[in-house]
Amino acid sequence: MERTIHTPEGVRDIYSQECARKRVLQKKLHKVFVSYGYEDIETPTFEFFDVFSQEIGTIPSKDLYKFFDREGNTLVLRPDITPSVARAASMYFLEQDKSQVLRLCYQGSTFLNSSSYQGRSKEVTELGVEMMGDASADSDAELLSMTVELLKTAGLTDFQVSVGQVDFFKSLLEESGMSEDIREELRELISNKNYFGVEELIQEQHLAPELADVFMQMPQLFGGTEILEKAKTMTNNEKALASVERLEEIYRILEMYGCAQYITFDLGMLSKYKYYTGIIMQAYTYGTGQPLVKGGRYNNLLAHFGKPCPSVGFTLVMEHLMNALSRQGIEVPLTWKTQEIYYDEKNRQEAIEQAMAMRREGRHVVLKRKEVCP
Repeated sequence: MERTIHTPEGVRDIYSQECARKRVLQKKLHKVFVSYGYEDIETPTFEFFDVFSQEIGTIPSKDLYKFFDREGNTLVLRPDITPSVARAASMYFLEQDKSQVLRLCYQGSTFLNSSSYQGRSKEVTELGVEMMGDASADSDAELLSMTVELLKTAGLTDFQVSVGQVDFFKSLLEESGMSEDIREELRELISNKNYFGVEELIQEQHLAPELADVFMQMPQLFGGTEILEKAKTMTNNEKALASVERLEEIYRILEMYGCAQYITFDLGMLSKYKYYTGIIMQAYTYGTGQPLVKGGRYNNLLAHFGKPCPSVGFTLVMEHLMNALSRQGIEVPLTWKTQEIYYDEKNRQEAIEQAMAMRREGRHVVLKRKEVCP
């Protein structure tokens, strides 16, 4: 009986006012996507395992919900919608016009089967966008501007969009010649802002002093545009310098959008998703320790599906946003009020006609028999 009335760990029911407010908010945020010219796409809740394999660079296999179909193929509940959209775009859109810039938006559930997520949701609702076919800084800036507009539309006023550049880190790794295992350990230490761990690991590698110093300072390379100026003085690596200059160009465009005040930079922000190739971003506000929005550029992902195409995108996690709004005391107003019409057997027809007329006007009406009312 216990299992028939309770949900498994990591998932829960959403109902009544909470569910209504979530739907209203999703509709408002979707309007922002549409206002930027994005078109809707829906992909399956489960896919072949290969769509999220290690080569793609998404979630580790042990954190996936896996099962089999009748033919013995391994299927997974999607942990991440971006690879699904990339697969669909490669199949349906990218042959039509290689000069086309594709703008797609989506909403749906994602699933993580990870014991490290104790106390956190294993199923969340994500809203996101993907822009494919544009490698310019303008496309990066457009998505960052849209992120700011989304959070403002939700009712937030106090938030921050942190922008990193994985190419800065990757170019320095190439210069270092470190093994893959050491690189991954270093990435995790820098991401966690583990200053002492980074220092200890780097000292064991016997790198050139200038290169070692950059790695050791990366956990602290966050702040405003002064961080970009500082980063340019720390290395002569051409790829690393180009990645910083790209961030400077994006910032200039964001000033034109009028949202640069919400942007900070963090060169030590390194995603666990290995398919990112350029900027990465996370948006935060107080009231939740999780990012509300996360994303970045992934110029190589679509090559795994046979259609190389520069792309950039982000996803917003509804549960994190709803938690933040609740803890900040920001209401999501419902756009309707349900009205009640009481009736008995004598005026049943009149009540039904009145209710139907009101519903045709778009009003919400509940019919209640008098004898069953308290």
